[in-house]
Amino acid sequence: MNPIERALRAVDRTQRRIRPVAATVGVVKKYGDDRGGLLAALITYYGFVALVLLLLLLSTVLGFVLHGRPGAQRAVLDSALADFPIIGDQLRENVHSVRGSGLALAIGAAGLLYGALGIAQVLQHAMAEVWNVPGVRRPGYWPRLARSLLLFAALGTGTVLATASAALVGTAPAGPFARVGGLLLSAVVNTALFALCLRILTPREIGTRALLPGSVLAGPLFTLLQAFGAALVAHQLRHATAVYGFFATVIGLLSWLYLAAQVTVLAAESNVVLARRLWPRSLLQPPLTGPDEEVLASLARQEERRPEQRVEVDFTDDGNAADGNVADDGNGKGSAGPPGRGGG
Repeated sequence: MNPIERALRAVDRTQRRIRPVAATVGVVKKYGDDRGGLLAALITYYGFVALVLLLLLLSTVLGFVLHGRPGAQRAVLDSALADFPIIGDQLRENVHSVRGSGLALAIGAAGLLYGALGIAQVLQHAMAEVWNVPGVRRPGYWPRLARSLLLFAALGTGTVLATASAALVGTAPAGPFARVGGLLLSAVVNTALFALCLRILTPREIGTRALLPGSVLAGPLFTLLQAFGAALVAHQLRHATAVYGFFATVIGLLSWLYLAAQVTVLAAESNVVLARRLWPRSLLQPPLTGPDEEVLASLARQEERRPEQRVEVDFTDDGNAADGNVADDGNGKGSAGPPGRGGG
Protein backbone atom coordinates (compact mmCIF):
# COMPACT_ATOMS: atom_id res chain seq x y z
CA MET A 1 0.00 0.00 0.00
CA ASN A 2 1.49 3.33 -1.08
CA PRO A 3 1.48 6.39 1.23
CA ILE A 4 -1.39 8.11 -0.63
CA GLU A 5 -3.64 5.08 -0.40
CA ARG A 6 -2.70 4.58 3.25
CA ALA A 7 -3.67 8.20 4.01
CA LEU A 8 -6.96 7.88 2.10
CA ARG A 9 -7.86 4.69 3.93
CA ALA A 10 -7.13 6.41 7.24
CA VAL A 11 -9.55 9.19 6.25
CA ASP A 12 -12.09 6.55 5.23
CA ARG A 13 -11.85 4.79 8.59
CA THR A 14 -12.25 8.12 10.39
CA GLN A 15 -15.35 9.20 8.46
CA ARG A 16 -17.01 5.83 9.12
CA ARG A 17 -16.64 6.27 12.88
CA ILE A 18 -18.18 9.78 13.02
CA ARG A 19 -21.91 9.32 12.52
CA PRO A 20 -22.85 12.80 11.14
CA VAL A 21 -19.92 12.68 8.72
CA ALA A 22 -20.73 9.11 7.68
CA ALA A 23 -24.37 10.03 7.05
CA THR A 24 -23.31 13.05 4.97
CA VAL A 25 -20.94 10.91 2.92
CA GLY A 26 -23.78 8.42 2.48
CA VAL A 27 -26.04 11.14 1.04
CA VAL A 28 -23.35 12.35 -1.35
CA LYS A 29 -22.55 8.80 -2.47
CA LYS A 30 -26.23 7.98 -2.96
CA TYR A 31 -26.66 11.17 -4.99
CA GLY A 32 -23.88 10.02 -7.28
CA ASP A 33 -25.16 6.42 -7.47
CA ASP A 34 -28.61 7.66 -8.57
CA ARG A 35 -27.11 10.15 -11.08
CA GLY A 36 -28.65 13.00 -9.15
CA GLY A 37 -27.03 15.58 -11.41
CA LEU A 38 -28.92 14.25 -14.43
CA LEU A 39 -32.19 14.20 -12.48
CA ALA A 40 -31.59 17.82 -11.41
CA ALA A 41 -30.85 18.79 -15.03
CA LEU A 42 -34.15 17.26 -16.20
CA ILE A 43 -36.04 19.13 -13.50
CA THR A 44 -34.26 22.34 -14.49
CA TYR A 45 -35.18 21.94 -18.17
CA TYR A 46 -38.90 21.47 -17.59
CA GLY A 47 -38.90 24.13 -14.87
CA PHE A 48 -37.31 26.64 -17.27
CA VAL A 49 -39.81 25.81 -20.04
CA ALA A 50 -42.74 26.18 -17.66
CA LEU A 51 -41.44 29.45 -16.19
CA VAL A 52 -40.69 31.10 -19.54
CA LEU A 53 -44.09 30.20 -20.92
CA LEU A 54 -45.70 31.35 -17.68
CA LEU A 55 -44.04 34.75 -18.22
CA LEU A 56 -45.35 34.80 -21.80
CA LEU A 57 -48.85 34.03 -20.53
CA LEU A 58 -48.62 36.70 -17.82
CA SER A 59 -47.36 39.34 -20.27
CA THR A 60 -50.24 38.54 -22.63
CA VAL A 61 -52.80 38.81 -19.86
CA LEU A 62 -51.11 42.03 -18.76
CA GLY A 63 -51.59 43.38 -22.27
CA PHE A 64 -55.33 42.80 -22.06
CA VAL A 65 -55.50 44.40 -18.61
CA LEU A 66 -53.42 47.49 -19.48
CA HIS A 67 -55.03 48.32 -22.80
CA GLY A 68 -57.04 51.52 -22.46
CA ARG A 69 -56.61 51.72 -18.68
CA PRO A 70 -54.21 54.55 -17.68
CA GLY A 71 -54.66 53.79 -13.98
CA ALA A 72 -53.56 50.18 -14.43
CA GLN A 73 -50.60 51.33 -16.54
CA ARG A 74 -49.45 53.70 -13.81
CA ALA A 75 -49.85 50.99 -11.18
CA VAL A 76 -47.57 48.67 -13.18
CA LEU A 77 -44.95 51.39 -13.64
CA ASP A 78 -44.96 52.01 -9.88
CA SER A 79 -44.76 48.31 -9.01
CA ALA A 80 -41.73 46.11 -8.41
CA LEU A 81 -42.18 44.67 -11.92
CA ALA A 82 -40.74 47.88 -13.39
CA ASP A 83 -37.45 47.28 -11.54
CA PHE A 84 -36.69 44.06 -13.41
CA PRO A 85 -34.00 44.33 -16.12
CA ILE A 86 -35.25 44.54 -19.71
CA ILE A 87 -38.89 43.99 -18.66
CA GLY A 88 -38.85 47.25 -16.72
CA ASP A 89 -37.21 49.18 -19.56
CA GLN A 90 -39.69 47.84 -22.10
CA LEU A 91 -42.64 48.67 -19.85
CA ARG A 92 -41.48 52.23 -19.30
CA GLU A 93 -41.02 52.81 -23.04
CA ASN A 94 -44.03 50.89 -24.37
CA VAL A 95 -46.57 50.75 -21.55
CA HIS A 96 -49.07 52.75 -23.63
CA SER A 97 -48.79 50.39 -26.60
CA VAL A 98 -48.92 47.02 -24.82
CA ARG A 99 -51.50 44.79 -26.48
CA GLY A 100 -52.78 41.36 -25.61
CA SER A 101 -52.55 38.72 -28.34
CA GLY A 102 -55.00 35.85 -28.57
CA LEU A 103 -52.41 33.69 -30.37
CA ALA A 104 -49.78 34.40 -27.70
CA LEU A 105 -52.36 33.57 -25.05
CA ALA A 106 -53.12 30.22 -26.67
CA ILE A 107 -49.43 29.38 -27.18
CA GLY A 108 -48.59 30.40 -23.62
CA ALA A 109 -51.42 28.35 -22.13
CA ALA A 110 -50.57 25.23 -24.17
CA GLY A 111 -46.85 25.57 -23.48
CA LEU A 112 -47.42 26.15 -19.79
CA LEU A 113 -49.52 22.99 -19.63
CA TYR A 114 -46.74 21.04 -21.38
CA GLY A 115 -44.01 22.38 -19.13
CA ALA A 116 -46.02 22.03 -15.93
CA LEU A 117 -47.03 18.43 -16.67
CA GLY A 118 -43.46 17.70 -17.73
CA ILE A 119 -41.91 18.92 -14.49
CA ALA A 120 -44.53 17.07 -12.43
CA GLN A 121 -43.78 13.83 -14.30
CA VAL A 122 -40.02 14.32 -14.00
CA LEU A 123 -40.30 14.99 -10.26
CA GLN A 124 -42.24 11.74 -9.81
CA HIS A 125 -39.60 9.91 -11.86
CA ALA A 126 -36.85 11.46 -9.73
CA MET A 127 -38.49 10.34 -6.48
CA ALA A 128 -38.90 6.79 -7.84
CA GLU A 129 -35.24 6.76 -8.86
CA VAL A 130 -34.08 8.08 -5.50
CA TRP A 131 -36.06 5.42 -3.63
CA ASN A 132 -34.96 2.78 -6.20
CA VAL A 133 -38.51 1.62 -6.91
CA PRO A 134 -38.45 -1.21 -9.51
CA GLY A 135 -39.97 -0.24 -12.82
CA VAL A 136 -42.61 -2.95 -12.54
CA ARG A 137 -43.97 -1.34 -9.36
CA ARG A 138 -44.12 2.24 -10.64
CA PRO A 139 -47.55 3.78 -11.37
CA GLY A 140 -48.91 4.16 -14.89
CA TYR A 141 -49.73 7.34 -16.78
CA TRP A 142 -53.15 8.09 -15.30
CA PRO A 143 -52.11 7.72 -11.65
CA ARG A 144 -49.11 9.94 -12.41
CA LEU A 145 -51.41 12.49 -14.02
CA ALA A 146 -53.63 12.50 -10.94
CA ARG A 147 -50.58 13.10 -8.76
CA SER A 148 -49.53 15.95 -11.07
CA LEU A 149 -52.88 17.66 -10.56
CA LEU A 150 -52.55 17.21 -6.80
CA LEU A 151 -49.08 18.74 -7.00
CA PHE A 152 -50.45 21.79 -8.82
CA ALA A 153 -53.13 22.18 -6.17
CA ALA A 154 -50.50 21.99 -3.42
CA LEU A 155 -48.26 24.54 -5.14
CA GLY A 156 -51.23 26.86 -5.65
CA THR A 157 -52.09 26.61 -1.96
CA GLY A 158 -48.46 27.26 -1.08
CA THR A 159 -48.43 30.36 -3.30
CA VAL A 160 -51.51 31.73 -1.51
CA LEU A 161 -49.92 31.06 1.89
CA ALA A 162 -46.65 32.65 0.82
CA THR A 163 -48.50 35.74 -0.41
CA ALA A 164 -50.46 35.95 2.83
CA SER A 165 -47.30 35.60 4.93
CA ALA A 166 -45.57 38.29 2.86
CA ALA A 167 -48.55 40.61 3.40
CA LEU A 168 -48.46 39.87 7.12
CA VAL A 169 -44.78 40.71 7.32
CA GLY A 170 -45.41 43.86 5.31
CA THR A 171 -47.72 45.16 8.02
CA ALA A 172 -44.97 44.90 10.64
CA PRO A 173 -42.67 47.87 11.34
CA ALA A 174 -39.62 47.96 9.10
CA GLY A 175 -36.32 46.87 10.56
CA PRO A 176 -33.96 43.90 10.95
CA PHE A 177 -36.34 42.03 13.27
CA ALA A 178 -39.12 42.24 10.68
CA ARG A 179 -36.71 40.95 8.03
CA VAL A 180 -35.61 38.01 10.19
CA GLY A 181 -39.21 37.26 11.13
CA GLY A 182 -40.20 37.27 7.48
CA LEU A 183 -37.41 34.82 6.62
CA LEU A 184 -38.38 32.51 9.48
CA LEU A 185 -42.03 32.55 8.45
CA SER A 186 -41.05 31.87 4.85
CA ALA A 187 -38.87 28.96 5.97
CA VAL A 188 -41.79 27.42 7.89
CA VAL A 189 -44.12 27.78 4.91
CA ASN A 190 -41.51 26.34 2.52
CA THR A 191 -40.84 23.40 4.84
CA ALA A 192 -44.52 22.50 5.10
CA LEU A 193 -45.03 22.93 1.35
CA PHE A 194 -41.99 20.79 0.53
CA ALA A 195 -43.19 18.03 2.86
CA LEU A 196 -46.61 18.08 1.21
CA CYS A 197 -45.11 17.96 -2.28
CA LEU A 198 -42.82 15.08 -1.31
CA ARG A 199 -45.81 13.16 0.04
CA ILE A 200 -47.58 13.60 -3.31
CA LEU A 201 -44.54 12.71 -5.43
CA THR A 202 -43.08 9.84 -3.38
CA PRO A 203 -44.37 6.26 -3.80
CA ARG A 204 -47.08 5.36 -1.30
CA GLU A 205 -45.07 2.53 0.21
CA ILE A 206 -42.78 5.12 1.80
CA GLY A 207 -44.09 6.39 5.13
CA THR A 208 -44.72 10.09 5.67
CA ARG A 209 -42.38 10.21 8.67
CA ALA A 210 -39.49 9.22 6.42
CA LEU A 211 -40.05 12.37 4.33
CA LEU A 212 -39.72 14.87 7.18
CA PRO A 213 -35.90 15.15 7.62
CA GLY A 214 -35.36 16.23 4.01
CA SER A 215 -38.23 18.69 4.25
CA VAL A 216 -36.73 20.31 7.34
CA LEU A 217 -33.44 20.60 5.42
CA ALA A 218 -34.93 21.88 2.15
CA GLY A 219 -37.34 24.49 3.57
CA PRO A 220 -34.68 26.89 4.92
CA LEU A 221 -32.45 26.27 1.89
CA PHE A 222 -35.25 27.26 -0.47
CA THR A 223 -35.81 30.38 1.61
CA LEU A 224 -32.13 31.29 1.24
CA LEU A 225 -32.30 30.63 -2.49
CA GLN A 226 -35.32 32.92 -2.80
CA ALA A 227 -33.58 35.67 -0.84
CA PHE A 228 -30.39 35.24 -2.85
CA GLY A 229 -32.28 35.30 -6.15
CA ALA A 230 -34.08 38.49 -5.21
CA ALA A 231 -30.80 40.11 -4.17
CA LEU A 232 -29.17 39.02 -7.43
CA VAL A 233 -31.88 40.64 -9.55
CA ALA A 234 -31.97 43.77 -7.40
CA HIS A 235 -28.24 44.43 -7.07
CA GLN A 236 -26.45 42.68 -9.93
CA LEU A 237 -28.70 42.98 -12.97
CA ARG A 238 -30.60 46.23 -12.42
CA HIS A 239 -27.90 48.47 -13.88
CA ALA A 240 -26.80 46.12 -16.67
CA THR A 241 -27.18 47.04 -20.31
CA ALA A 242 -30.21 45.67 -22.16
CA VAL A 243 -28.30 42.98 -24.07
CA TYR A 244 -26.10 41.95 -21.16
CA GLY A 245 -29.04 42.04 -18.79
CA PHE A 246 -31.01 39.68 -21.05
CA PHE A 247 -28.29 37.03 -21.16
CA ALA A 248 -27.46 37.49 -17.49
CA THR A 249 -31.11 37.02 -16.57
CA VAL A 250 -31.40 33.79 -18.58
CA ILE A 251 -28.16 32.34 -17.20
CA GLY A 252 -29.02 33.44 -13.68
CA LEU A 253 -32.48 31.91 -13.94
CA LEU A 254 -31.08 28.61 -15.18
CA SER A 255 -28.48 28.56 -12.41
CA TRP A 256 -31.10 29.31 -9.77
CA LEU A 257 -33.42 26.59 -11.08
CA TYR A 258 -30.55 24.06 -11.14
CA LEU A 259 -29.62 24.90 -7.55
CA ALA A 260 -33.26 24.49 -6.51
CA ALA A 261 -33.43 21.15 -8.34
CA GLN A 262 -30.24 19.96 -6.62
CA VAL A 263 -31.66 20.93 -3.23
CA THR A 264 -34.79 18.92 -4.05
CA VAL A 265 -32.88 15.80 -5.07
CA LEU A 266 -30.40 16.02 -2.18
CA ALA A 267 -33.22 16.44 0.32
CA ALA A 268 -34.92 13.33 -1.07
CA GLU A 269 -31.62 11.42 -0.94
CA SER A 270 -31.23 12.45 2.71
CA ASN A 271 -34.61 10.91 3.45
CA VAL A 272 -33.59 7.62 1.83
CA VAL A 273 -30.22 7.44 3.60
CA LEU A 274 -31.72 8.18 7.01
CA ALA A 275 -34.73 5.88 6.56
CA ARG A 276 -32.64 2.91 5.40
CA ARG A 277 -29.52 3.71 7.46
CA LEU A 278 -27.32 3.68 4.37
CA TRP A 279 -24.10 4.51 6.17
CA PRO A 280 -21.20 4.15 6.60
CA ARG A 281 -20.19 4.01 2.95
CA SER A 282 -16.65 3.24 1.90
CA LEU A 283 -14.63 5.85 0.04
CA LEU A 284 -12.24 3.22 -1.33
CA GLN A 285 -13.18 -0.28 -2.46
CA PRO A 286 -12.63 -3.05 -1.70
CA PRO A 287 -13.98 -3.84 0.78
CA LEU A 288 -17.64 -2.94 0.40
CA THR A 289 -19.63 -2.10 3.50
CA GLY A 290 -23.11 -3.48 4.15
CA PRO A 291 -24.75 -0.20 3.02
CA ASP A 292 -22.59 -0.25 -0.13
CA GLU A 293 -23.94 -3.67 -1.02
CA GLU A 294 -27.50 -2.64 -0.18
CA VAL A 295 -27.35 0.39 -2.49
CA LEU A 296 -25.80 -1.59 -5.35
CA ALA A 297 -28.40 -4.33 -4.98
CA SER A 298 -31.24 -1.76 -4.98
CA LEU A 299 -29.86 -0.20 -8.15
CA ALA A 300 -29.85 -3.61 -9.83
CA ARG A 301 -33.36 -4.57 -8.70
CA GLN A 302 -34.60 -1.18 -9.85
CA GLU A 303 -34.22 -2.39 -13.45
CA GLU A 304 -37.04 -4.93 -13.18
CA ARG A 305 -39.54 -3.97 -15.88
CA ARG A 306 -41.91 -6.95 -16.08
CA PRO A 307 -43.69 -9.12 -13.46
CA GLU A 308 -42.01 -12.17 -15.02
CA GLN A 309 -38.57 -10.63 -14.52
CA ARG A 310 -36.53 -11.22 -11.38
CA VAL A 311 -33.14 -9.66 -10.71
CA GLU A 312 -30.82 -11.51 -8.36
CA VAL A 313 -27.76 -9.89 -6.78
CA ASP A 314 -24.69 -11.67 -5.46
CA PHE A 315 -21.39 -10.29 -4.16
CA THR A 316 -18.37 -12.55 -4.68
CA ASP A 317 -15.28 -12.80 -2.51
CA ASP A 318 -12.27 -11.00 -3.97
CA GLY A 319 -10.09 -11.54 -0.94
CA ASN A 320 -11.18 -8.35 0.83
CA ALA A 321 -14.99 -8.49 0.80
CA ALA A 322 -17.13 -11.22 2.24
CA ASP A 323 -19.27 -13.47 0.06
CA GLY A 324 -22.95 -12.77 0.13
CA ASN A 325 -25.83 -11.24 -1.61
CA VAL A 326 -28.46 -8.74 -0.74
CA ALA A 327 -31.99 -10.00 -0.29
CA ASP A 328 -35.11 -7.90 -0.38
CA ASP A 329 -36.95 -7.75 2.92
CA GLY A 330 -40.21 -6.73 1.27
CA ASN A 331 -39.89 -3.03 2.09
CA GLY A 332 -37.49 -2.05 -0.65
CA LYS A 333 -34.53 -2.54 1.69
CA GLY A 334 -31.78 -5.04 1.30
CA SER A 335 -30.00 -7.16 3.86
CA ALA A 336 -27.00 -9.42 3.64
CA GLY A 337 -27.84 -13.01 2.85
CA PRO A 338 -25.99 -16.27 2.21
CA PRO A 339 -24.38 -16.93 -1.19
CA GLY A 340 -26.48 -18.55 -3.86
CA ARG A 341 -29.77 -16.85 -2.95
CA GLY A 342 -30.99 -13.99 -5.09
CA GLY A 343 -32.23 -10.74 -3.64
CA GLY A 344 -35.14 -8.93 -5.20
